[in-house]
Amino acid sequence: MHGTSYSIGRSPKRLEDHPLLTGAGRFAADIAFPGQVTMRVVRSPIAFGRILDIDTRAALDCPGVLAVWTAADLTELPPIDFRMTRVDGLEPYRQPVLARDFVRYVGEPVAVVFAEDAYAAEDAADLVFCEIDDLAPRLDPLDEPGAFAPGKDAGLRTEPAVLRKGYGDVEAAFAAAHAVVELDVAIGRHSGVPMETRGAVAILDPDTDILTLHGAAKVVHYNRDAIARMLGREPDLLQLSESHVGGGFGIRGEIYPEDVLVCAAALRLRRPVRWIEDRREHLMAANHSRDQRHRMRAAVDARGFILGLDVCFFTDQGAYIRTHGATVSDLAAALLPGPYIVPAYRVEGRIRLTNKTPCGTYRAPGRYETTFARERLIDAIARRLGLDPVAVRRVNLIPETSMPFDRGIDALGTHVVYDSGKYRDLLDRTLDHLGYPALKADLAARRAGGEAVGLGLAVFVEKSGLGPRDLARVNLGPDGAIRIVTGACSIGQGVETAMAQICAETLQVPIARMAVIHGQTREIPIGFGAFASRVTVMTGSAVKLASEDLLGRARVVAGRLLQAEPALLTYRDGAFHHSETAASVDLAGIAAQSGEGLTGEGLFETSHMNYPYGVHVAQVRIDRETCGVTVERYLVAYDIGRAVNPMLVEGQIVGAAVQGIGGALLEEFVYDADGQPLATSFADYLMPTSREAPPIEVLLREDAPSPLNPLGVKGAGEGGLTAAGAAIASAVDDALGHPGLVTRLPITPLALHEALTASAKR
Repeated sequence: MHGTSYSIGRSPKRLEDHPLLTGAGRFAADIAFPGQVTMRVVRSPIAFGRILDIDTRAALDCPGVLAVWTAADLTELPPIDFRMTRVDGLEPYRQPVLARDFVRYVGEPVAVVFAEDAYAAEDAADLVFCEIDDLAPRLDPLDEPGAFAPGKDAGLRTEPAVLRKGYGDVEAAFAAAHAVVELDVAIGRHSGVPMETRGAVAILDPDTDILTLHGAAKVVHYNRDAIARMLGREPDLLQLSESHVGGGFGIRGEIYPEDVLVCAAALRLRRPVRWIEDRREHLMAANHSRDQRHRMRAAVDARGFILGLDVCFFTDQGAYIRTHGATVSDLAAALLPGPYIVPAYRVEGRIRLTNKTPCGTYRAPGRYETTFARERLIDAIARRLGLDPVAVRRVNLIPETSMPFDRGIDALGTHVVYDSGKYRDLLDRTLDHLGYPALKADLAARRAGGEAVGLGLAVFVEKSGLGPRDLARVNLGPDGAIRIVTGACSIGQGVETAMAQICAETLQVPIARMAVIHGQTREIPIGFGAFASRVTVMTGSAVKLASEDLLGRARVVAGRLLQAEPALLTYRDGAFHHSETAASVDLAGIAAQSGEGLTGEGLFETSHMNYPYGVHVAQVRIDRETCGVTVERYLVAYDIGRAVNPMLVEGQIVGAAVQGIGGALLEEFVYDADGQPLATSFADYLMPTSREAPPIEVLLREDAPSPLNPLGVKGAGEGGLTAAGAAIASAVDDALGHPGLVTRLPITPLALHEALTASAKR
């Protein structure tokens, strides 16, 4: 019944889980068509060099090989374009589908082999010989920028863009400062590592000439249009069909060279073409992320209040600028001040290119990095002035009375205005939940007994609900079944359950009667997909509007059937009631009478993002002999305005927190002096397992609903990760009694040992 199991705020079982739990999931590697061809990618073995020749003759002579392509066979294909955050001057640095003239990172596609089966394709790929003139790789983004294409185009440099943002009088702030605090920090290179690697299957229908691309995709409508442009086809002759997905995290579902290649091959070979990535390829070729260095100066008064902030940071984008454009640097520059007032701010974000795997967005892009940098700076301010770090945070937090708070800066083409928030209240609730004074006393007693234990805290603001619009349709079929059609995509976040609950809130019927369609370009004309914590805000609001539109249409039919003015009918539990005659008709009856059923449509538009916020707290124990860090306890307090399904939200937060802990302590893509990646398997790229993951406590709050959408919701997908590095770094400092020790992530045992050794020598 409505108001018990299925309304917003409840936690029914997920609609999408049954096929996954019963082995009926259909992932990219499960998709097969008769006569399909296997594609295998030949990748560069060196980090930087000039291509002299690619010999494919031996590969072509292999049994079962149908074709071998190099860039010379694909001269009509342009580089892969930007989906987001275009900045003037970035276009020449886009990635071609196959390397042209130069190879720029180990793992770059230089050729592709097409064969009757995977064995023949792999054997033939080993016979493709690449003659490459080695060049010295560029690996440090802090080096002076050099030539991007030596001897070819002197105008292209390895610093393709510099972003500058700011507001207020920074010089006056520093002139009035009681103290100036400076700090340099760095965040290592890591990324999302989904359980399922990338994959794509393309098939051409010879009767309709429609090409369909199957696989995981977070932005199917954009990808359809972009790939169609690259192939010179009309968008209606290309369809994208989303499969189940074994993890997304920002890196899955973008356009990569392989996605374009399977489509081009299906058109040329007139056969289905499949490509499935292996794990080594994934770790070398899928988007990396993070890898920022920050140089910060803060002007503060005697209370620790930040009068002005001056920042320069460097983002290592790797070898090319991929589909995200300048997104990470743009978000980092705009959101670095976080939840604090900061009346004057100046930032310079330098985008640098190196001979490493190109970077893109990974869960909380730009915010994980800047939250670490900013919160380390807050701790440094407290240390410099001899103040309590919590007190310094509290004095700087934006008060509730200042909401909405205009940050005076833009991000992702929208003006940053914090829509609602009770930052100080959430901080106080977090400390109360922890029993903060008693917990601090307990840890102090343990340290007195010889243990290295400590507590760290970090406060953050996230962003969510990126527009500009989303469309949804809710169809009531003649049999009473309800079909919700969206332009969203599923990346494992529970989109079917959440959309059904939003619809059920209006229609007051069980979600078991609902089917939610997503990730299918043939079903709906527009869609903006699943990224930037936008689905519940944008698609959810569109579903609500569509549900209300359907209910309005059903009310008209009910009025005719009950011979009453529609406005005089009451609606409850899925049926319209005539108060005078006691007659009623439910939605199924209305649908049956209408013949073909009814459809409601909702278009939700917005020009602003909204901003959830939270607090992370980490309690750690350190083995003094090995420098290994164990997280004993972890708490995420997060205010998302309104939780459609608290169980789904908690799952998102817990999973994200574990990823954040991985980035703080374990995960890093390391390269040697020749640009060879040293983390190409799970033996070298370490991630948290159930042994390393502590119990995650979630303090979910709904104290500041967003005024910007009809649901009052804010996105929940990224905040569980955002402040993990900052909180754990602070806890490590506290455990060792060494404030300011940690200035770089990840805090591996080797890195911690080196930091302690260097500190002892100073």
